[in-house]
Amino acid sequence: MYRAYFGLREPPFGITPDTSFIFACTAHQEALNTLLIAVKSGEGFIKITGEVGTGKTLLCRRFLATLGSSCVSAYIPNPYLDPRSLLLALADELGTPLKKDADQHRLLKSLTLALLGFARQGKQVVICLDEAQTMPLESLEALRLLTNLETEKRKLVQVVLFGQPELDKKLAQSSVRQLRQRITFQYHLGALARNELDHYLTHRLNVAGYRGNRVFTAPAVRLMHRLSGGIPRLVNILANKTLLLVYGEGERQVLPRHVRTAAADTPSVKSVLHPVWWFAFAMLLISMGGVIWKFLQ
Repeated sequence: MYRAYFGLREPPFGITPDTSFIFACTAHQEALNTLLIAVKSGEGFIKITGEVGTGKTLLCRRFLATLGSSCVSAYIPNPYLDPRSLLLALADELGTPLKKDADQHRLLKSLTLALLGFARQGKQVVICLDEAQTMPLESLEALRLLTNLETEKRKLVQVVLFGQPELDKKLAQSSVRQLRQRITFQYHLGALARNELDHYLTHRLNVAGYRGNRVFTAPAVRLMHRLSGGIPRLVNILANKTLLLVYGEGERQVLPRHVRTAAADTPSVKSVLHPVWWFAFAMLLISMGGVIWKFLQ
């Protein structure tokens, strides 16, 4: 609705991961560097965790886009699969023809031959699994067996697990302790820092085609960071709603009142705010109680 009003080519604050809007904040750049170093080492599992909305899927796509022609990649966006289905999905991603009625042993054998073929071509195979916290333990174990394959120099396949913090709890179980020991690199993806949020908002507006004066005032940005915790997805939701409010009023800048109104209409932000409100309210009651007590004395 506000695209023409602000002179935008496309919506700047969508919640669908879009690599054209990549913002190289500190956390994402460090995570990407970790991934590239890990892949270069050619060994083991790699684990990237982060809270909901911190941009794990976007990081995964950015990482896959940086892999050169010497790498063959497989991307599984939803690994909530039984072992056999997971192996079939991997074979499909790697372009390996398999018989659909093959048992798990034959699937592993066929994938082994395919991985050996890539190794003879000098290709490095990288498997990325998004939402890895949803994977059944049996499928994680099947994945570990696949990574047992190696030459004298390196593993035939590397696996990158992208998941929410619940992934750590799953990997802490004794049944997958062998896999846990093979995680050679890991990184926890954090939120945007306060001093990065202003640049993040400006960057997305510029990518979308905006060429005008400052839209988000400094007080509005500070409040937005406090309410969203710097989580990119929440930032995008709040920013989109504030622009709608500004457009509806015929204004040109986002003020703190616009952010507060947007936050009141965003359940996920409300759940973040409630503890703060209750704490502030409790402190107010305590201070008032002290004043009343002194008055009664």
